[in-house]
Amino acid sequence: MSRYRGPRVKIVYRLGALPGLTRKKPKSKSNLRNQSSGKKKKMSQYRIRLEEKQKLRFHYGLTERQLLRYVRIARRAKGSTGQVLLQLLEMRLDNIIFRLGMAPTIPSARQLVTHGHVIVNQTKVNIPSYRCQLKDKILIQNRIQSQALVDKNLNQFQQLKLPNHLTLNVQNRQAVVNQLVNRASIGITINELLIVEYYSRQA
Repeated sequence: MSRYRGPRVKIVYRLGALPGLTRKKPKSKSNLRNQSSGKKKKMSQYRIRLEEKQKLRFHYGLTERQLLRYVRIARRAKGSTGQVLLQLLEMRLDNIIFRLGMAPTIPSARQLVTHGHVIVNQTKVNIPSYRCQLKDKILIQNRIQSQALVDKNLNQFQQLKLPNHLTLNVQNRQAVVNQLVNRASIGITINELLIVEYYSRQA
C-alpha cells in the first residue's frame, strides 16, 4: 500500500486528531452528521485494532510495509513491543524535525529532509527514515532558503511544547537528542497494545 496522498481532513474526521498528518480540523457541522440520532454502531474488535493501526500509520506517514517492518524490529528488541515501536517511530529524523517545530507536519518535515536542508552530526542527511540516536546534533543548512523555511515554522509553532527528549536552540536552529523518548513524550494519543495485537499474526 502506497503512502496516502488524498484529502487529509477526511482521515482526521474518521480517526480523530492526527497532528503529524495535518493541523486542520473538521468543520463542526461535519462532526454533527456522525452524531445524528445519538445511536452508535458497535464496532468489532478487529475494526478497533485496525483503526488504531491506521492512526499510527497516517500520523507518521508510513506505508503498510514500513510499519510492518518496524513492528518486526520492535518484536526482536528487549522490552515492551508497543513502547519500542513508538520509540522507533519517534526517533525517525522526519518526526524529530516535526516535533522541534521546524515543520508544520511530518510530510513537510520529510520534504525538508529529502531536499537536503538538514544536517545530523555535521553530515547532510536526506533520508527521512534515518534513525536518530542519543546525543545526535541536528541543525539546518547554512543557506538562506533553508533557514527561512525553518524560521517561518518556528515562529508559527513556538507555542508548542517541546518534548523532554529534545533540546532546541532557536537562534542557531540547532537541536540535540538528549535522552531516549519516554511514553509520556509520544506525540499522539494511541493504544500501542492494540496495534501489536493487530500484527500478532503477521510479524
